Amino acid sequence: MTPSHRTGGLSRRHFALALPSVLLPPALLASGCAAPYQGTGQPGDPIVLTLLSHYASGELKEALQGPVDEWNATHDRVKVRTKAVEFTDLLTTFMVRQAAGQGADILHPYCLWNGQLVRAGVLRPAPSEHAEEIRRGYGEATVGASSVGGKVYGYPTEVQTYALYYNKRLLREAGIEGPPRTWRELEEAAYRTAKRDRYGNTLVQGFGLSTYDDSTTVGQTLALLNAAGGTFVSADGRSAAIDSPAGRAVFDLEHRLVVKGASAPGVNVYKAFQSGQVAMVVSAGWWTGSLKTQMGHDYHDVGVAPLPVPEADDKLATLSTGFMLGVNATSKYPREAWEFLRWLNTEKVRVKSAKKGATATRMSSLQVSVGSLTGRADDMRTLLSEGSDPNLRPFLDALAYAVPEPNVPGAQQAKSLLRKNIEALWTGQQSVDESLRTIRRQVDQEVSRSW
Repeated sequence: MTPSHRTGGLSRRHFALALPSVLLPPALLASGCAAPYQGTGQPGDPIVLTLLSHYASGELKEALQGPVDEWNATHDRVKVRTKAVEFTDLLTTFMVRQAAGQGADILHPYCLWNGQLVRAGVLRPAPSEHAEEIRRGYGEATVGASSVGGKVYGYPTEVQTYALYYNKRLLREAGIEGPPRTWRELEEAAYRTAKRDRYGNTLVQGFGLSTYDDSTTVGQTLALLNAAGGTFVSADGRSAAIDSPAGRAVFDLEHRLVVKGASAPGVNVYKAFQSGQVAMVVSAGWWTGSLKTQMGHDYHDVGVAPLPVPEADDKLATLSTGFMLGVNATSKYPREAWEFLRWLNTEKVRVKSAKKGATATRMSSLQVSVGSLTGRADDMRTLLSEGSDPNLRPFLDALAYAVPEPNVPGAQQAKSLLRKNIEALWTGQQSVDESLRTIRRQVDQEVSRSW
């Protein structure tokens, strides 16, 4: 689901402060316009590819422009020009520009939208040699997020996995030695760490549920659903699947936590956790750097652990979200566009690391520099080597077992409907049964309709 830093939540930019610096070629530090004009590819008139993303300002814009400038400085025939809009306008911009015949050659969509974009004829399937490189070089979850109907449509870029953040001090004061590994332990720890004043006001949430944004409402619920072996929609993407034993178990758990006072959904969990007012919460890895910067000395109380599973012998599972770079179905220069994406996402460059001569792809270096991960576990192990924050390790490990969010046509609206019903459950407007029935009815209608 939409990461919180995409929708007005806390910035994840300070995350980069916890990571080793990346040594990139000097050309990446250049600035300026990537290309001054359109062209045909004829001698003296280079092809100019346009790349449309949400990297519209600040560190993200600069980070992407670096390798684009390097490409333009070392390639005469094909140039790349970046364009950007804010994330909240990105999907609409893709669709409107496509309808007007003005779609960019290279697109950087949130993977949740891929099914809709494919159905609308916006994305071009990756050629077989690129699809094979993607399947070989990236983790299963990120390949799945970049695929629709078994076909790969782009190179995965940013990826976020979910894990359990916990306050060591609060758990220790409640007589709890370490983070919970099962839901029973999670629930017990939540009740033992929760505190209220004599008027019933929440002082400490044992487990942070929050209606603040998708990352804390839908994201953590789907992460728990995946941990229970469930899924949001069916394998064919035509119906809701959350009305299942796994889905009921998640909703029952969250409902109990609220009713018994261990969770207070009206509290902004981002502010409350860093203030020592939340003992445990499920969130994505981008948050780590922000906490480290904002909490100062108190950050030593923060731990991160794999998401608890219902029973001790259950396999680990969690949620992953992400973005990808793909090629427009109407681009006049698809071969050149795919070649640029291969260069950006597969060619290795030297990086600063504990190991002399270590290398990683330009995209992985880009993402780590702004506080994110990619689905290339080998790059991440290189870039998050000695000296990095140990709280990052669970998110890297989760790349091996995370489940991508469903990207069927209608997924964006289905997500909004899910969030609405989760919040109705948390605030006592609906029972567990009512919420599950309503989600099934509404989501079935959304994902089964013709797009």
